[in-house]
Amino acid sequence: MTSSHTSNLDPAIAARLKRTADGLVPAVAQQYDTGEVLMLGWMDDEALHRTLTTGRGTYWSRSRQEYWVKGDTSGHVQHVKSVALDCDADTILIKVDQVGAACHTGDRTCFDADVLLTQD
Repeated sequence: MTSSHTSNLDPAIAARLKRTADGLVPAVAQQYDTGEVLMLGWMDDEALHRTLTTGRGTYWSRSRQEYWVKGDTSGHVQHVKSVALDCDADTILIKVDQVGAACHTGDRTCFDADVLLTQD
C-alpha cells in the first residue's frame, strides 16, 4: 500500500490516472535523446507531483514503502525532460537525461542483462 500522504497533484491529472489496486502507476524512464529504455519504477500521485515540480525522477518504493528520488544516494540522477501519459492513462513515460547507471545493479539500463530474444 502506498503512503497515506495527501498529494498536491493537479486534480485534473489525478482524475485521468488509472492506478493498480495499491494506487500505483508504472513509470517507464527513457533516455530522451537516444530512446534507450532505462528502467521501470512505480509512482503514486505524490511521486508524479514531485517529478513534475522538481524535474527529478521521483518514485514510490514498493519494498521500502517510501519515496525515493533517483540519484539521491547513488549520484545517478535523472533530469526530467518530459512526462507523458499513454493513451489509457495507465502508464507514465518519463524522458530523462540519465547521469550514470539507471539500474540499481550498476548497469546503464535494467534491460540489458537478461535478453530473451534478439532477431535481425
